[in-house]
Amino acid sequence: MAVTRVVVLHGLYMSGFVMRPLCERLEKLGFEILNLSYNTLTPDRHTIFEQIDAFVAGHEAALVCHSMGGLVARDYLTHNSEASSAISKVITLGTPHKGSYIAKHMHDRGFDMLLKNSVEYLLSQQQNWPFKAKLYSIAGDLPIGLMPLLKKGSRSDGTVLLDETKLQGMAEHKIFRLSHTTLIYSRTVLDYIVEVLKRDQ
Repeated sequence: MAVTRVVVLHGLYMSGFVMRPLCERLEKLGFEILNLSYNTLTPDRHTIFEQIDAFVAGHEAALVCHSMGGLVARDYLTHNSEASSAISKVITLGTPHKGSYIAKHMHDRGFDMLLKNSVEYLLSQQQNWPFKAKLYSIAGDLPIGLMPLLKKGSRSDGTVLLDETKLQGMAEHKIFRLSHTTLIYSRTVLDYIVEVLKRDQ
């Protein structure tokens, strides 16, 4: 069975608007898309999970997620609804799977009001990927952003450390010479996403 439906989840401080170019390209290729907007500072997991369940509805599906969206996807799979068993692939772009160094830095310095409830996701410290759905983790290594100032000599996309995008049990880890936000708009990344979506399990 091939993936026919794709749920797209954006990252922190963003909305579904930033994911529209990616969604439009996938729609042109015949995928049905749910470009889900949610409040990243006070995510309502019940509503998010219900929307994904209703859209997937027994069709083989994939989750394509930028940054914090990948952590929301993990939470959805952990919730383990009946519909979630139809998710066969999770593709993340610049997701800090092991927790976000920048978020921890802000949290430790008392800037929680800038993160609100997102810390629940961003400060999680996972080491492995235990789900049936295969994880394809995409990372950038063009450090445009705060990270080079906070952690000198580190490899990152400017926002997320390269190491934060790796988990034991992932199917594939791919690095592109891109910054955190440009991962969403890169044609090369999009070509890779399409190739993964079309792959037979």
